[in-house]
Amino acid sequence: MSDDFEEVLTAVGPRLRELRKRAELTLTDLAEATGISVSTLSRLESGSRRPSLELLLPLAKAYGVPLDELVDAPATGDPRVYPRPFQRHGMTIIPLTRRPGGVQSFKHIIPAGPGRQEPDPRTHEGYEWLYVLNGQLRLVLGKHDFVLRAGEVAEFDTREPHWFGKVDERPVEFLSLFGPQGERMHVRARHRRD
Repeated sequence: MSDDFEEVLTAVGPRLRELRKRAELTLTDLAEATGISVSTLSRLESGSRRPSLELLLPLAKAYGVPLDELVDAPATGDPRVYPRPFQRHGMTIIPLTRRPGGVQSFKHIIPAGPGRQEPDPRTHEGYEWLYVLNGQLRLVLGKHDFVLRAGEVAEFDTREPHWFGKVDERPVEFLSLFGPQGERMHVRARHRRD
C-alpha cells in the first residue's frame, strides 16, 4: 500500500471527530442518526478502525457533506458549495444548510403546471417557518386553508396536520426553516407601520 494512501486513511479519523464536534453531536447522537454503533464510531475517530465505504456513506449523509470531504479528496479549485437538489411531492427542494441538527433551511420550487392539487395533510415532529418568494402558496393547516403571497410568512408546529402546494398553474418559490420541536424563530426587531 502506498504511503499516500495510508496518509489519507490516517487523516479520516481526526476529520470525523472534528465534523462531529463542529456539529455539536455526541457519539450517541451520531450512532442514532447513522445506525453505526458508538464503539465503531469511536474506533473510527481514534484511527483504530479503518474506514470503509459502508461506514463513510452514512456519516457523509449525517453531516451533510460530500464523501470526498471525509477523505480529503484533492481540491478542485472551486470553493463554492453546490447543494444537491432533490424531488419530493412534485417539487424541487434545495438544501441551504449543511449542518446536522438544529434549524435546517431549504428553498422549495413548485413548477408551473396544472393548478390546485388535493391536499394530503401530514404531521411530524418539528417546527416550520415559511417565507414565500414568488407566486402564491396554499397552506392547509388543521381546519384552516390559507393563501400566502410573495413576502408573506407563516410559522407552525408540524404536529398540526399540514400541507402546502400551488394555488393555480403558476410556479411558486418559497423558503422554509425547519427546526426541532419547541424551537421557534426569534424576532429581535419589528417594523412598525405608521
